[in-house]
Amino acid sequence: MSRFFATGSDSESEESSSADEITPKAPGTTFKQSLLLSDDEEDTKRVVRSAKDKRFEELTNLIKTIRNAMKIRDMAKCLEEFELLCRAFLKSKNIVDKEGVPPFYIRLLADLEDYLNQLWEDKEGKKKMNKNNAKALSTLRQKIRKYNRDYETEIAAYKENPQESADEEEEKEQGDSGSSSESDGEEGEDGVSAKSFLKKKPEASADASKFLKSAKGSGDESSSSDDDDDDEDWGSDTVDSGSESSDEGEGTTASLAVVFLKKTQESEKSSEKKLGKKKKPKKKERLEEEAEEEGGEEVEGGWEKVKGGAPMVKEKPKMFAKGTEINIPVVVKKLNEILQARGKKGTDRAAQIELLHALAAIAAENDLGQGIMVKIKFNIIASLYDYNPNLAAFMKPEMWKKCLDCIDELLDILFEHNNIFIGENIAEDSENLAPTDQTFRVRGCILTLVERMDEEFTKIMQNTDPHSQEYVDNLKDEGRVCGIIDRLLNYMENKGSTEEICRIYLRRIMHTYYKFDYKAHRRSLGLQGESKSEQDQEESEGEDSAVIMDRLCKFIYAKDRTDRIRTCAILCHIYHHALHSRWYQARDLMLMSHLQDNIQHADPPVQILYNRTMVQLGICAFRQGMIKDAHNALLDIQSSGRAKELLGQGLLMRNMQERNAEQEKIEKRRQVPFHMHINLELLECVYLVSAMLLEIPYMAAHEFDARRRMISKQFHHQLRVGERQPLLGPPESMREHVVAASKAMKMGDWRTCHSFIINEKMNSKVWDLFPETQRVREMLVRKIQEESLRTYLFTYSSVYDSISMETLSEMFELEIPTVHSIISKMIINEELMASLDQPTQTVVMHRTEPTSLQNMALQLAEKLGSLVENNERVFDLKQGVYGGYFNRDQKGGYQQKQSYQRDQKGGYQQKQGGYQRGGYRNQNQGNY
Repeated sequence: MSRFFATGSDSESEESSSADEITPKAPGTTFKQSLLLSDDEEDTKRVVRSAKDKRFEELTNLIKTIRNAMKIRDMAKCLEEFELLCRAFLKSKNIVDKEGVPPFYIRLLADLEDYLNQLWEDKEGKKKMNKNNAKALSTLRQKIRKYNRDYETEIAAYKENPQESADEEEEKEQGDSGSSSESDGEEGEDGVSAKSFLKKKPEASADASKFLKSAKGSGDESSSSDDDDDDEDWGSDTVDSGSESSDEGEGTTASLAVVFLKKTQESEKSSEKKLGKKKKPKKKERLEEEAEEEGGEEVEGGWEKVKGGAPMVKEKPKMFAKGTEINIPVVVKKLNEILQARGKKGTDRAAQIELLHALAAIAAENDLGQGIMVKIKFNIIASLYDYNPNLAAFMKPEMWKKCLDCIDELLDILFEHNNIFIGENIAEDSENLAPTDQTFRVRGCILTLVERMDEEFTKIMQNTDPHSQEYVDNLKDEGRVCGIIDRLLNYMENKGSTEEICRIYLRRIMHTYYKFDYKAHRRSLGLQGESKSEQDQEESEGEDSAVIMDRLCKFIYAKDRTDRIRTCAILCHIYHHALHSRWYQARDLMLMSHLQDNIQHADPPVQILYNRTMVQLGICAFRQGMIKDAHNALLDIQSSGRAKELLGQGLLMRNMQERNAEQEKIEKRRQVPFHMHINLELLECVYLVSAMLLEIPYMAAHEFDARRRMISKQFHHQLRVGERQPLLGPPESMREHVVAASKAMKMGDWRTCHSFIINEKMNSKVWDLFPETQRVREMLVRKIQEESLRTYLFTYSSVYDSISMETLSEMFELEIPTVHSIISKMIINEELMASLDQPTQTVVMHRTEPTSLQNMALQLAEKLGSLVENNERVFDLKQGVYGGYFNRDQKGGYQQKQSYQRDQKGGYQQKQGGYQRGGYRNQNQGNY
């Protein structure tokens, strides 16, 4: 038996051996049995291939996957497969060193690099990509550029003649497949090979060899086709079955060869058809790639690559036919034709803008009047806004410049010609565009265009890197934007309605409220400009920003009928007052407006503005030395831990899972541009220092109080973090400085506290950012001295019988009247149990404080009282309330407990101001 059947199943071998033993084989039975064996053997057939074929087949499979991914623009898949391809190519290094780099590999590298460059230049396409694909595109582009440096000569040769190199590749593949198919025919056990067997049949040998070559060649070229693999298996099976039947006689083998050759010829035809079908799309691909490489050069009679979507006319359409009389109806008709394409799929928006500009030039040449010019300008500006259909996208710099120029030109026309009346309510039919004695009537709203321009400016600033030079360059356009708003404001004051005036006033306020007026500040301090040119500039400049804000806001308060504009105006006004340290005006306006009562019902941008205003109000109170007011104003924002998000200065990563992509886009559009940000580190420092000045004396006064409340949770958290540190080095961050200062203040050491709060590092980070830096530092030193004195008296009053005010004055470097004032307030508020001896200027302490044991006994009594109360409540819940008697008794009991707690609470409040005036001192007097 031939060794080709060695890999068959056991059942096959048993069947064949039993057949040999029992009966001699007839020619028909041998043919049928060999057919059956060859059919069953298909599943377990081994194909012997060279290492080169294996490696190249792996490479071609990967290349095919990459090309499929390129067709559907799946960059992530391309990147993944390219990395696998590089690894596979590295594995086949030995073969490549012998044979050279295969042409199909060079072809892919060249095509892939061109494809990636083309995608990279397509800005619109890149914007539409998802994040993964965009990231994969940039990574793959860098990798391919780096990788292709090693194959520059081969890629250059391929690009010079891509068609020729592709043909060479096909020929080489076919040659390789032919040689490998020959090597597949191995000798059998009897020493007769398939090849030598086929030579015995001159009629069939040529056809069989052709079939074998074509089948093998097609297998190599299309490498992943199942049909071709089947054909290859069939070819080898015919050879195997033929070699076995040669042992049994000439007649049988002749008939077997005839049957098999008929089938092979049919399969050859079908495989050729399949090959033909597969080669066609390859040729198309090559044609497209050649067209891309030529960069769209027009060849006479050649193909031209066009964009997808609705077919657009490539040539610029002629505006008007020769000899057409150009008048207003003709121009309006042409304008409507251009506008009909607006918003349709496949419309080239840039071309549409050019057409409108051309139409405006024709109207100006023929002197058709300002009415038609205004109408065309309105449509040009609207088309510029439509250039980006996506709301989140911002305008390109060239479009932005065009937009500003167009709005300026439109305002020039409106200012020069007072006989032009524009409005949203004018119907198309009632427009009057002809230059007659009557006024021009044009449909349109200049205010809406300017508001949209302002929104586009905000979007540009939001989408620019704030730490780049580009941001600074874009910010320079704000002067021009404000100039346009001012011009429109003057126009509206003469011709606009009250509602329109309020809207444009609000736009002007929004560009003013957050800016600090340094020149007004210098004038208020009595400083003049250093040079004469500065003095002249100051004189030539108009009114202060405070006067402008006051005038614009008061008009809105009086005339506006929409709550939103008035609310925004009030908040901006308060912010501006607070920014310029006008604390009392800002505070009074906030309290009178009652905005805090219903701000939660406002829309998010107004809530962000409210948060910004409250923060600025708190910082202003701090600068003025109103520590408690500053703490109260900043408490809500800082205690949430989301100050960045609440002020519209960025999104927090931890909340990313709570919002989907659409919500994230909406929230990003609400963000405040970087130049309007409030420094978050300064904000936190002001809050923590305020909390320190309030909390440390309070903690010292209520050291043994079980019911001591926390003024600031965040401050306590920072203290706990500081206490947990295993090694305490010198403070580095702003928080560490405040914690270190707090520890010093607890001990009454105001100098150390002062050195931690005011030093070079803290000055550069925080205090130098205030306009009146020196005044703020002086205020801080004063507050630290006063609060340290109070803390010292609370902490060490039990140690002293009496202490001289002069000593305290020297210790804390305060004037004696100030020390006298502080101690008097503490005695009046019953915080300190002492009395002042006026002749000797000493503070005499009263020994009426409970000892530490008594304090602990009181705490135990309170805790037992609360335990009993909780126990009774639980008992009530379980047992229920029975009848009138128990009800009265329990109610009475609860009332008594409440009064008892009130007494205790009262006692504590008294202890807070002097515990002994309550129950404890009376008890002592009774006992002793």
